Amino acid sequence: MAKLGVIGCGNMGGAMVRMIVKSGILKAEEILAADISGEQRARLNKDTGVSVTDSNIQAASASCLLLAVKPQFLREVCDGIKGRLGKDTLIISIVAGYTLAMLKEALGQPDAHIIRVMPNTPAMVGEGVLAMCRGEKVADEEWAFAKGLLSCMGLVEEMKENLMDAVTGLSGSSPAFVFLFMEALADAGVRAGLPRAAAQRFAAQVLVGSGKLAQETGLHPGQLKDMVTSPAGTTIEGVAALEKNGFRYAVMEAVDAAVQKSKSLGK
Repeated sequence: MAKLGVIGCGNMGGAMVRMIVKSGILKAEEILAADISGEQRARLNKDTGVSVTDSNIQAASASCLLLAVKPQFLREVCDGIKGRLGKDTLIISIVAGYTLAMLKEALGQPDAHIIRVMPNTPAMVGEGVLAMCRGEKVADEEWAFAKGLLSCMGLVEEMKENLMDAVTGLSGSSPAFVFLFMEALADAGVRAGLPRAAAQRFAAQVLVGSGKLAQETGLHPGQLKDMVTSPAGTTIEGVAALEKNGFRYAVMEAVDAAVQKSKSLGK
């Protein structure tokens, strides 16, 4: 029996398997991954050496099952594995919007051992944010196993379930907002005369370095901003332009829109 079964080997599920194998937390032979797409299965097998299958039932026979499918497909997947899960199977779900109660109902197991996780795409390179929500039936050793499994992917933090929609909007969705900002920075560099490749490298490194500076200093973002904005300098002119165009409000509205969408998925 595999230690970890995975249903869904797309961008997020596949990336999580790759990081788990790369880190050595589990060996490839301890994982069985299922996906409807033969192309996804073949790619994951080639990249990691894990066993792959088109049978969700086979994957569900593992002692721990990772559900990594799109929300609109979850009920169909759960219908297909109902009655096939062991009573002590640990279930880790990264399905957006599905609460612990909804997962139990969909699986037909009111006593299921379930952990909800909201990852984000930087987990693909070990720099993600992964918020975990613990079901009441999850034992301490199961919780420790899950945390260890996810630790190779970035920052792992426990969250109460009523905050998971907020997590989805902030850390789950915001990489797209950051990439949009990065693209805009690069476009601005090109507009000012920089070669496209150099502008993209500079924009990416600015975001990496700024994030690291905030993490390592622990300073408030406002303080870090003030460190760059000299009196009557170039930066404060740029800050003024952002403020004039509602930059902060646009960011807050984007996160809120993602939060509200996450809430609607759970209804």
